[in-house]
Amino acid sequence: MSLSLLAILFLPMVLIFIIVKSFSEGPGIHRSKRIGKDGNIFIMLKFRTMFIGTPNLASHLLNNSSNCITPFGRFLRKYSLDELPQLLNVIKGEMSFVGPRPALFNQYDLIELRNKKNIHSILPGITGLAQVSGRDDLSIKEKVLLDSEYFEKMNFFLDIKILFITFLNVIRKKNISH
Repeated sequence: MSLSLLAILFLPMVLIFIIVKSFSEGPGIHRSKRIGKDGNIFIMLKFRTMFIGTPNLASHLLNNSSNCITPFGRFLRKYSLDELPQLLNVIKGEMSFVGPRPALFNQYDLIELRNKKNIHSILPGITGLAQVSGRDDLSIKEKVLLDSEYFEKMNFFLDIKILFITFLNVIRKKNISH
């Protein structure tokens, strides 16, 4: 499925890459150290939406994060298009379509809570139950509770439901504040 999506989205992704490079200094792709399956660090790919020099922190921890986002980055984030390069992470086996969103390597509070619930024993996802249940509006504890719920109930039909809700939420731009 990832290969098919990558083939379909290849030209739009090349266009996004060119626009990112054209309108702000720095690379078109941002490589972010994330916590993957079994707590292993991997490099998650995203289209760069932040200005070069922005601290490597979760968006909600930045002082006035809106000043750190490029103008085109706002558009990419609004429609979650910055996540498209993660299809390569799925192909490499570092991520799945659905699972807990991978924590930044330095989100120690989130990592600790997930470790207590064994959530890192599954692949992180491009989208997940926490993403469709509140995304940016949820506290770390609420996200971990939803990650744990997903971990306990995960199955094919739940994944399909989450993917469908993700699609609807992206179209409606629901719960996207960073």
